[in-house]
Amino acid sequence: MEIINEVVTRQNTAKERYETLKADRQQFLDRARECSELTIPSLIPDEGHNSTSELYSPFQSVGARGVNNLASKLLLLLLPPNSPFFRLQISGDAKKEMSQQPEMKSNIEKSLGEIERDVSNKIEELALRTSVFEALKHLIVGGNVLTYLPKDDTMRVYPLSQFVCRRDPQGTLIEIVIKESIAHTALDEDIKEQMKINGDYKDDENCDIYTHIYKLDTKKFYVCQEVKGIKIPSTIGTIMADAMPYQALRMVRIDSENYGRSFVEEFIGDLKSLEGLSQSLVESAAASSKVVFMVKPNAVTRKRDLANTRNGDIITGSEGDVAVLQANKQYDLQVVQQSIQKLEERMSYAFLLHTAIQRDAERVTAQEIRYMAEQLETSMGGVYSLLSQEFQLPLVRVLMKRMSQNKEIPSLPKGTVKPTIITGIEALGRGNDLQKLREFVAEIGQLAQINPQVVQALNPNDLITRIATGLGIDTEGLIKSSEQLQAEQQQMMDMQQQQQLMDTAQQVAPQVANNMTKEMGN
Repeated sequence: MEIINEVVTRQNTAKERYETLKADRQQFLDRARECSELTIPSLIPDEGHNSTSELYSPFQSVGARGVNNLASKLLLLLLPPNSPFFRLQISGDAKKEMSQQPEMKSNIEKSLGEIERDVSNKIEELALRTSVFEALKHLIVGGNVLTYLPKDDTMRVYPLSQFVCRRDPQGTLIEIVIKESIAHTALDEDIKEQMKINGDYKDDENCDIYTHIYKLDTKKFYVCQEVKGIKIPSTIGTIMADAMPYQALRMVRIDSENYGRSFVEEFIGDLKSLEGLSQSLVESAAASSKVVFMVKPNAVTRKRDLANTRNGDIITGSEGDVAVLQANKQYDLQVVQQSIQKLEERMSYAFLLHTAIQRDAERVTAQEIRYMAEQLETSMGGVYSLLSQEFQLPLVRVLMKRMSQNKEIPSLPKGTVKPTIITGIEALGRGNDLQKLREFVAEIGQLAQINPQVVQALNPNDLITRIATGLGIDTEGLIKSSEQLQAEQQQMMDMQQQQQLMDTAQQVAPQVANNMTKEMGN
């Protein structure tokens, strides 16, 4: 880390670091723009693009449909609407202690399930899905995107054209520089005054602001924003590595490269061929559909009469004087159409357009999500697993730390609980545990048919709690605690004793009265 800090401090300004690291980014940015042109041109436009610039219009829509479809499926898996996408697990000495006290397991699982639901509700509150969907499109097309989760605000997304980064050989981020445009009027007053002294301030213009983040050690990152080489004091600070709000995401990871490769890049050949053939088909069809009438020289039929003729009109002329010019390209167009059809079929399978993973319904079941995860893992070579580790896990850590600081969730002892993302074929969240629990109960039911005493070995209250936790249901006030059950049992026993005493009194009372009557008579 000392070498890194020396490099950073040798070039003091964030702008200098940005210009230095920009050279390594250029080849990735050029490929990203090429992929964007063939899919969604507005996603990563050319340098110097503004609101008045005209974008390229592709002759085919397979690329755009494929990107949007794949981004939608990934969004549903990364941020499922029905259940948490992560689970909290006990680790270390706490796990050993819990194994020695099995009665604690259900209560702990219940508490962790409540925290999971609180974090999921926080994600819904921040409305992250819109930003994540945009980030996923950048990943699919450009292979790289930077996300920033500010405090009490929705996520910001930076395309590859707005940031540079540097990684160590293991792929860990060690430096990020973000370039943005900001109005002069939005700056702090002390920065305005300093810019006025330097002659750089203009009310009606924007300026470039640079955000510089680099790694100090294994636990901390330094962060600072600069304008015109002036550091903004309110932005200078450090960020803990386990709560890093800046995440430079990659679609396809390649060792020793600071940036990732895109999913579209792997099929760029088919997209180029499809684009060229689609353009040829459109232009050829337009040429073939053009109707031109030719009139023989010195013919009886006059060209003016033919041009001004309407349907049903009568003119003077000869049928042999007029001929229709035809391109006769039907066979050539059929060949082009067949080639386009084959290319579209290949691209549809690549972008999962033919995969009926999800049914058309308001709520998607956990089984459907598991099946979708399996399909994505199989077809995309572990891309989903990579995103789960580089996006989902840091997101959970940041939200949990912030919510713990704000007293929105209880503070957990350090090193005892860790979030885990369940991905791929296994399942998402606690739905897999619920499925295993159901299978276990079914097996117990079959054994009970042979030996009814097997059921007596189960703890009903513990079983009910685990089922509710697997379903993500808050059991507060729904399931009676062991203390309540004991109190009710004691109350029932007391009532039974009182009833027995009353029954005994009713039986003895007539005999006592009879004896007293006899004594009084004597």
